[in-house]
Amino acid sequence: MNNRNEGGFSLIELLIVVVIIGIVATLAVPALQKGLRAAENGTTFATLRTIGSTQVGYYSQNNRFGRLSELNNVLGQGLGTTSGNQINRGKFVFEMTPAAPTNTELASRYTITATRNVSGEGVIYKYEITQTGEIRQILP
Repeated sequence: MNNRNEGGFSLIELLIVVVIIGIVATLAVPALQKGLRAAENGTTFATLRTIGSTQVGYYSQNNRFGRLSELNNVLGQGLGTTSGNQINRGKFVFEMTPAAPTNTELASRYTITATRNVSGEGVIYKYEITQTGEIRQILP
């Protein structure tokens, strides 16, 4: 008589656990991505606030608002990586309108936009700040 008590899990029990883990992962990943986008958007709002307050100081010293590259220099490259007339910070691109404003244009106004357009996600986020200091969400 061969009487063995073997402990362990059956194949069915292991498959059920794998399926449950798959379902939990399917639900968790989109929530994580949404949280990451919200964090990036919050950081971009903070960056735009920094740009607005830096513009006030720049204007008081130079009688005009600053270009993005000038503001980035004042902030020790803290806005991001300069690329031509744009600054890249994370998944956002900051740019002025017009792209290369004259000193005369900067004496009275500025408009800076922050755009997030990541291919494959389908949602474009766009924010804007002007000389009034108001930050507006343009897209979506």
